[in-house]
Amino acid sequence: MAIFSRISDILKANINDMLDKAEDPVKMVKQIIIEMEEQVDDATQALGQAMGSQKIAAKELADAKAKSADWHDKAKLALKAGDEELARKALDAQVDIDGQIAGLQESYDAITAQVNKLREQVAELRMKLDEARSRQNVLIARAKMADAQAAVSKSVASANADSAFAKLDKMERKIVEKEATNEAYAEVNGADASVQKRFDDLQHAGAVDDELAKLKAELGM
Repeated sequence: MAIFSRISDILKANINDMLDKAEDPVKMVKQIIIEMEEQVDDATQALGQAMGSQKIAAKELADAKAKSADWHDKAKLALKAGDEELARKALDAQVDIDGQIAGLQESYDAITAQVNKLREQVAELRMKLDEARSRQNVLIARAKMADAQAAVSKSVASANADSAFAKLDKMERKIVEKEATNEAYAEVNGADASVQKRFDDLQHAGAVDDELAKLKAELGM
């Protein structure tokens, strides 16, 4: 995320040298702290949003599992009542939901991994912010003794901006390449879609038969 990169760049920069060249070093130091505080807040909000997505994914997964169990119980009830056709319909619904559960589980695991990573990064940012605050008074004191060199500071800022745009251009090229690759895959896969559906239907029917056999075995039928 840009938030983490920006704060990392600030901490890695030679701040003392920047203060030597700054037109108003005292204001500069204070502004750095303010920017870092804002970026930590942004990172915290991003973490909160990710945690919200995690909760939603967890609920969807739990609901799907509950529906699967409910259809399984209904199939068992129908089979006990001697209605095998109704039991098959219930198992058909169960198999559909079980297929969804796999995707929901994968999505939940991915979001959870992202949340854990964001949580670690936010903790690191807070630690760096605390470090920056502790250095603030020392840096301001040193800044008051530094000579202003605005021209050099402006040159450094310009170089950093050029570098940032170069990175953005590089990322844009990568995104365009990925989009083109995805379109190519979509065209290739589209030709085999009907054949794949037939295999999927056969696999689905086989899964229903397997579930019916398991249920019969469970009921001793």
